[in-house]
Amino acid sequence: MRLTRRLTAAAPVALAVFGVAMAASSTPRPELDLRVEAVARITGGDPGPAGLAALASLMDPAALALAIRHDPNAPRATPLGLTPGWESLTLAGKPSLVFGASGVEAQRLNAATPGLAGLLVPARPFVFRAATGDDRSRALRCLTQAVYYEAALESDEGQAAVAQVVLNRVRDRNYANTVCGVVFEGAERLTGCQFSFTCDGALARTPIAWAWNRSRAVAERALDGHVAARVGTATHYHADYVHPWWAPSLNKLTQVGSHIFYRWKGPAGETAAFSQTYAGREPKIDEVRLARPRLLDVSIESGPADDLSAAPATVMVDGHPRVVGVASLGGRRQPDKAEIAAINARLAAFEAPARDVAPPPPGVTVMAVEEVGRPAA
Repeated sequence: MRLTRRLTAAAPVALAVFGVAMAASSTPRPELDLRVEAVARITGGDPGPAGLAALASLMDPAALALAIRHDPNAPRATPLGLTPGWESLTLAGKPSLVFGASGVEAQRLNAATPGLAGLLVPARPFVFRAATGDDRSRALRCLTQAVYYEAALESDEGQAAVAQVVLNRVRDRNYANTVCGVVFEGAERLTGCQFSFTCDGALARTPIAWAWNRSRAVAERALDGHVAARVGTATHYHADYVHPWWAPSLNKLTQVGSHIFYRWKGPAGETAAFSQTYAGREPKIDEVRLARPRLLDVSIESGPADDLSAAPATVMVDGHPRVVGVASLGGRRQPDKAEIAAINARLAAFEAPARDVAPPPPGVTVMAVEEVGRPAA
């Protein structure tokens, strides 16, 4: 009873202390303080790239895209009316002819698209059983061309990734069942080439020996069973300075060098889906005919595409020199010397100052033109 009376007497004091503590803790703190605490906790107090990456990892793709769009430090496209994709020139290459965003806008879209590393599964080693020695040589040449013209300046890993995509397609029932068939698929059509070098005239340019030999070594390793594990079952890729229309329809895996790699969504992108058997017999590719660009913009007066003239160049086909044409700008016919002289004459006449000035009409007063805003000499 004595203990009960003591507790009863102390209860009001305890309740008062507890009430004061609750009131102090319930005072709302400024939102800015809470936000600063959250950022410090997530970044570990690191304001550099590592801390920024930690913050970005918690954003969904929509929030990340919005943040990139309003980043005050992001490079802006020049307002000078330049062709999209050429705001900043690099050695990575020219903008692609694939429809979609390009240049700075494409780089933002690509950065905002997360790579789904969890979907990365290794491809099986390619089983290369060519029917004859000629078929083996054709397959090696076609794969070397793909690696060279698509990724000549990429690292060994980047070149191996491109070769892996080609061999993945050979085993995918959506594509041809030969190496050359995959590489030159669609080259017969004006807009259907799967690899741009097969229809833009790039084959007319003689490869640089050291770069060709390097690409050939990568192609040989791939045909011997080397697997580029970093891109897994990827069947598509594009340069990071373009964002083609088909990119959202596939699963982005990763980026190697300047190329971003994708796989089919769902079961079609799994290793088991690559069930097509390599045919073994490679088609013969008429490189001389395909070396002429077929992305043409020719006027009616210039005649049919077969009449377009081009300076000759020599390429090596299976160890034999072949003379082909050099790709022109957009497939347009190159002017001859007489036409160039006529163009220059018209330009000179246009730029020459007028010597004979007609007198002003009656009633018109000639006034001197005063330049405004020009500092005095």
